[in-house]
Amino acid sequence: MNQRGSIYYSSLILKKMILAAILMALLPLKDTTENIHYYNADSSIQFGASLTIPKTKKKCPVVIIVSGTGKQDRDGTMAGHKMFLTIATYLSSNGYAVLRVDDRGTGETTGIYEEATTADFAKDVLAGISYLKTRKEINPKEIGLIGHSEGGAVAYIAAAQSKDVAFILSLAGLATPGLTALKLQNKAIVSSAGISQQSQDRHNLVNTMLFDTAYAYADSPDLEQHLRAAYAAWKVLDDEKMKVEGYQEKGKGHFFFPLESYIRQATGPWYRYHIRFDPVPWLQQLTIPVLAINGDKDLMVDYKENLDTYKHYVKHIQVIVAPGLNHLFQHCITCTMQEPATLKEDFAPEVLQQMKEWLDKHK
Repeated sequence: MNQRGSIYYSSLILKKMILAAILMALLPLKDTTENIHYYNADSSIQFGASLTIPKTKKKCPVVIIVSGTGKQDRDGTMAGHKMFLTIATYLSSNGYAVLRVDDRGTGETTGIYEEATTADFAKDVLAGISYLKTRKEINPKEIGLIGHSEGGAVAYIAAAQSKDVAFILSLAGLATPGLTALKLQNKAIVSSAGISQQSQDRHNLVNTMLFDTAYAYADSPDLEQHLRAAYAAWKVLDDEKMKVEGYQEKGKGHFFFPLESYIRQATGPWYRYHIRFDPVPWLQQLTIPVLAINGDKDLMVDYKENLDTYKHYVKHIQVIVAPGLNHLFQHCITCTMQEPATLKEDFAPEVLQQMKEWLDKHK
């Protein structure tokens, strides 16, 4: 090939390369999900997480999804549904980056979940915020938190300690004192169990006696002994009551309360912290916008008590009561504790839309 032919050939290749670059630039961008690892401040815990980045060339707002009570993976797998993955997929398709994280001792995150409290989980969120501030794709002034259930409390505890949090979305978020929450939750569960009024009364009385005892002695090394004494006192009262009334349910005269498993839970650090948890000092510190959504069929977090607390103590708050939705934001039929696994819906689409519309206004 002579020099002229060589120049022509090189020019043709260059034109093709330029054309290919132009075509690539015109193609629609795709959301990307990156599996990542980062550490807390003292490097004692490694967090395994997924960061979903929307299809944009601009720095984008981001939300961290904060899980509720119980060890959960980054997808929020509960009752066969992947709640957090559903939220992340929807929000990333609408321009928001989403960080979802394995809980301590779950998936690729280290640490011992059973040794941590709600306050410790807030520190985990702060570690996630620090990581996001290192990412060039993220607008550091638009970092928000989405907290589900106890994760709602974790979110506002973290926000009260960090100026980097720009907004909060609370999904069935806890905003009542721990003792109040436990009593309301267990009473609602008992009421939905399909048992006689007599059995409901028995459950409610033993629960109340044990919860009050756990609250009174939460910081005592002798908590276990106090719980056993409270249960024994209830048993005396219950035996006398049953002698007078008789058992209303055939085959259910032997009342079973899982005392040993309750004692193991109640004497752990999480429960001791939780039962004395007071949300008010944290809520009063919030100056950022907050959206609180609760389903009116939620047995775990009473919508009225919690939304009323948000409205009373948070300055910039919008609350939404979602009709017909359970704790996992599914449209329920019987709305019992057992039903979520039988439902096909992962997450109510109207709530996703409400979240997006609010975010678009407050990011």
